[in-house]
Amino acid sequence: MSGSSVRGSDVDVDLGTLFASIVRDWKLILAVTIAVTGLAFLVAWLATPHYRAETRILIETTESVFTRPTPSGESDKPILDEEGVTSQVEVMTSSDLLRQVADKLELGKLKEFDEQASMGLAGRLMVLVGLKSDPNGLAAEDRVIKTMREKLRVYRVERSRVIVVSFSSEDPKLAADVPNAIADAYLAMQQQAKQKSNASATDWLEPEIADLRERVKAAETKVADFRAQSDLMIGQNNSALATQQLSEMSTELSRVRAARATAEANAQSLRDAIASGRSLDSMPDVISSPLIQRLRERQVQLNTEIADLSTTLLDNHPRIKSLRSQLADLDGQIRNEARNILRGLETEAETAKLREAKLVANLNNVKAESARVGDKEVELRALEREAAAQRELLESYLTRYREAASRGDRSYLPADARIFSRATVPSEPYFPKIVPIVGAAFVGSLLVMAIVTLMRELFSGRAMRPADERKVEPVERIAMPEPAAAPPETATPAKETAAVPAEPAVVPPPVLSRPVSPILARTAPNDNRLSVSAAAERLISGGVARAIFVSPEGDEGAASAVLVAREVADTGLRVVLVDLTSGGAASIPTLDTAAVPGVTNLLTGESQFSQVIHGDLYSECHVIPVGTADPARAMRAADRLPIILNSLGSAYDLVVVECGPAKAEGIRRLVGEGTSVFVSALDPGDRAVDEAASDLRSGGYGNVELVKPVAFDNPTPTVPNRSAA
Repeated sequence: MSGSSVRGSDVDVDLGTLFASIVRDWKLILAVTIAVTGLAFLVAWLATPHYRAETRILIETTESVFTRPTPSGESDKPILDEEGVTSQVEVMTSSDLLRQVADKLELGKLKEFDEQASMGLAGRLMVLVGLKSDPNGLAAEDRVIKTMREKLRVYRVERSRVIVVSFSSEDPKLAADVPNAIADAYLAMQQQAKQKSNASATDWLEPEIADLRERVKAAETKVADFRAQSDLMIGQNNSALATQQLSEMSTELSRVRAARATAEANAQSLRDAIASGRSLDSMPDVISSPLIQRLRERQVQLNTEIADLSTTLLDNHPRIKSLRSQLADLDGQIRNEARNILRGLETEAETAKLREAKLVANLNNVKAESARVGDKEVELRALEREAAAQRELLESYLTRYREAASRGDRSYLPADARIFSRATVPSEPYFPKIVPIVGAAFVGSLLVMAIVTLMRELFSGRAMRPADERKVEPVERIAMPEPAAAPPETATPAKETAAVPAEPAVVPPPVLSRPVSPILARTAPNDNRLSVSAAAERLISGGVARAIFVSPEGDEGAASAVLVAREVADTGLRVVLVDLTSGGAASIPTLDTAAVPGVTNLLTGESQFSQVIHGDLYSECHVIPVGTADPARAMRAADRLPIILNSLGSAYDLVVVECGPAKAEGIRRLVGEGTSVFVSALDPGDRAVDEAASDLRSGGYGNVELVKPVAFDNPTPTVPNRSAA
């Protein structure tokens, strides 16, 4: 099916005609808008005004720091969490609390809250026909509470412990009195709940305290009796006397053993020194002896006198002999005194040993007593713990009882909430707001009428137009420019060129100024060549991925490739036309210019795919022109053409290649999988067409199809020196 038939069944919306309907019907739109606005103004003007006021309550403790019964550390904790504050909202909307407020303010006597109190004949008729609910189905008190709930709004301010009580009424004073009364009733209800809880606590604590007193007395009596029966003597630090003695004797035994070891060591050292004849000056016990110290001093004096006399007397002098004899006696006295010290050390060590033995015996006795006392202490501590627990519980109960009793006697039970913003009488009604209502009615009715007018125009079909009406008028033929004049002797036959020639053509190619009308792209009667539409349908039905067109008759033959590419693109497939002619015979009619990047720029690496692919000015087809790069340089990279075509085949449904008057061997590298080869045949009697078809068949391309646009049924005579297309 051709693209023209598809487009002929589509329609578009004519926006100009569509929006012109608003201008045409502006009087009706304005009249309806003014009527709706006037009606809104009348309703707002006659509506009963309603006033709204609100009271704000903060959930917090109002307990003083001087009367707070709990420790100060607990006062920093929040009284209620988020769920608790939300629960207080439900308390404020409870029926009991609303009933108290209704009775206090006598709301049941007001028409606003009890329609039954003043229902007229019209109201009763509306109830009978079902246009209004029957108030007789509820009691008078229930009707008042129901109306209060409808006018009341209680909510918690997000992320806070603030509760807002809002109430609306026709009476501005009542709008402020009701939320204030609800807040007062809520605080009074909290105080009453605390008083009741406090009274219940004192009633429960009083018998518990009496019972605890008896249990504490009995526990302390058990402790005293057990202490007396077990003969537990208490020493310092509230510990058993036996345990304290055991500790002291262990310390004394350690001290005695250390003294004995020291005495034995000193005695043994002194004994060894005396036996070996060593000097006794290094012995601490010998040096510390007063007698030995005096003897040493006398010994030093004698040595000094002997030294002085030796300067004037000889060694045999009687005086010197006498002094030496005294000196020898002093040495003997020192050794005798050392022996006495040794005996004293031995006696001290023996005494320490005897004391150690005595302490060990006494320690064993104390250990046995301490073990007995330890067993008794375990039982005693258990009794003391029981008595202490009962005593602490009694003291805590007594403290709580005194606090509860004092608060009950003085009626000091503050509520855990306070009113920090009372409702005041509102001066302006919140409903109706005449200006916003009238403005909204005007804008809304204007928009609705405009939309209704547009929809009516759209559904009537007057705003629809055929989709194939294009801004560019199609032409029914391809313009054939006059070739350049040349002397007969210089005219030469047309040359056959390869896919990308080395040199551009001398004569500029003819230009397809505008696309050929699809109506003319039909096969002429009694003609065995394919029309453009037939060739396009064959490519689509056969799933051909690449179509190669050979134009042996020159640049005019490139029209077949252009028209086939446009025909396939009109069906919605993605098509790209690759121009491999020498002068751009296939791309100039689609782009109206040749000075754009193309195949040669892609082969030389000067441009990328995104820079060489251009849109057809007259269809949805894409075009890759010849390009502006050096043809000789591009021919050196001709081996890249198969890679380029394969890349295009992965992005497009069909790749159409116009090769100009090429031979079978020249298009060998362009043929790939799923390729169809066509020959553009403009003149039925042109010999070049038959030769090109025969060459392609002999080259192994099978039954080559001939394609001819109807516009060339009567082509102009061929002109020598036509450039290859």
